[in-house]
Amino acid sequence: MSADSSSPTRKCRAVVLISGSGSNLQTFLDAASNAECEYAVEAVISNKADAYGLTRAQNAGVSTDVLSHKDFADRDSFDQAMVELIDSYEPDLVILAGFMRILTPDFVRHYSGRLLNIHPSLLPKYQGLHTHKRALEAGDDEHGATVHFVTEELDGGPSILQAAVPIEAGDTPEVLAQRVLVQEHKIYPQVAQWFAQGRLRMVGDRAEFDGELLPRNGLRL
Repeated sequence: MSADSSSPTRKCRAVVLISGSGSNLQTFLDAASNAECEYAVEAVISNKADAYGLTRAQNAGVSTDVLSHKDFADRDSFDQAMVELIDSYEPDLVILAGFMRILTPDFVRHYSGRLLNIHPSLLPKYQGLHTHKRALEAGDDEHGATVHFVTEELDGGPSILQAAVPIEAGDTPEVLAQRVLVQEHKIYPQVAQWFAQGRLRMVGDRAEFDGELLPRNGLRL
């Protein structure tokens, strides 16, 4: 077989940040094992040494690091150390997958336009915590999850893709959370793939997909 004179296109390099079990992380690891996936998970970093997501990454042959926020005097110094560690992997994309830390403005600005998060609500509804409980208490008929770019506003960055689930009679926050999680596992790797394909970018306070600005709430699955 003769050598191809054209060099293969480098895959998008992704670093995933976690704090816990890593169920969303697993969807990225599974997707990245497919030859058609255009991103590669270069590293998984956790602020907690006992996060099961680290085991998931190691089982997939992905590099892991632990950087405990408890080893730093303040949030700024921790985030600066985190930036240095992440940048050692030369990432094109940084993915928050259950990373339970509020990020400093400097951190967010450093990765502006290449930092993704998923939030368990149909943003802009229910920014912050306890989203499933709040949706039930409000009497909503649907709930869901939103993948968005991260900005300095907590859960306020440009929305990219949402998936909705019906709220059913007798739902508890725990039952509703599980139904939403199934949808999270579908939409988050999809958005990473779009980013890796060059189809998605952040333009000002909006997300742009295939050259067109998305609605404020993003696309619906």
